[in-house]
Parts: sequence; C-alpha cells; structure tokens
Amino acid sequence: MTEPGRLGLTSQLVRFVAVGAVSAVVDYGILVLLMQLGLGHTPAKACSFVAGTTTAYLLNRRWTFGAAGSHRTFLAVLLLYGSTFAVQVGLFALLYPWLEAKAGVRVAQIVGFVIAQGVATTVNFVVQRTLIFRHRGEPSVGSRA
Repeated sequence: MTEPGRLGLTSQLVRFVAVGAVSAVVDYGILVLLMQLGLGHTPAKACSFVAGTTTAYLLNRRWTFGAAGSHRTFLAVLLLYGSTFAVQVGLFALLYPWLEAKAGVRVAQIVGFVIAQGVATTVNFVVQRTLIFRHRGEPSVGSRA
C-alpha cells in the first residue's frame, strides 16, 4: 500500500520514463549541437549529460517522487549522478570510436547515446526509488520488510 500522495511503482515508472524522454532530448540535442560546433565527442557528451541530468533531477524530484528538496537529498543525488556520469560518459567514450568506424558519425551518436543512456536510466531509477526518494516506513535496499 502507498502513502497518501505517494505514487505506486507503475505510476512512478511511467513518469520517470516520460521525464527521461524529455531529458534525453535535451541531452542528445546538446550533444549533437556541441559536436557540430567542433567539440570532441567526450567533452560534448560530458556537457550534454550535465544538462540532461539536471533536467531529470528537477522534474523527477517533484513530479515523479513527490519529494521536497533538502541538502541531504541533493547530496545523495549529486553522488548518484557523479557515479552515473562516469558510467555514461565512459561507456559513450568507449563505444563511440568503434561505432563510428563501423557505421559512421550519426549511427555512433545514436547507438552510443541510447546504450549509455539506457544503463544510466536503469541505475538512476532503482537508486532514486529505493534509496534517495524512499518514503518513511518503506524498507531500503538490503533491509528486510
């Protein structure tokens, strides 16, 4: 059973995916723009990641998880996004040169972006729902219900 005002798993997942789609458009649009302006693929992805994840955090905190901001929550999200930054940008940096050599710039941008984004999105949802935006009375990861 959910607390009053607390969305269930399905509703949260649907909202998280919707926010993710908006954030992905921001992220990918900035990636392509910066690369067209001459920035290399890794620095462009680093910048686009920051813009996309900032968008995601601001929308998910209130709309998806119904949480108020706090210094503790902000620090937890900062640590999570720092970790997923390394995973996402690192994965994109590893995949991009190989994909570009095999299929060209556009395919490398799209496929590298989708794979890196998919991994980061999965990690972010699980950690945010089970640890960061967990409501009182809900068991945390590793605890017994």
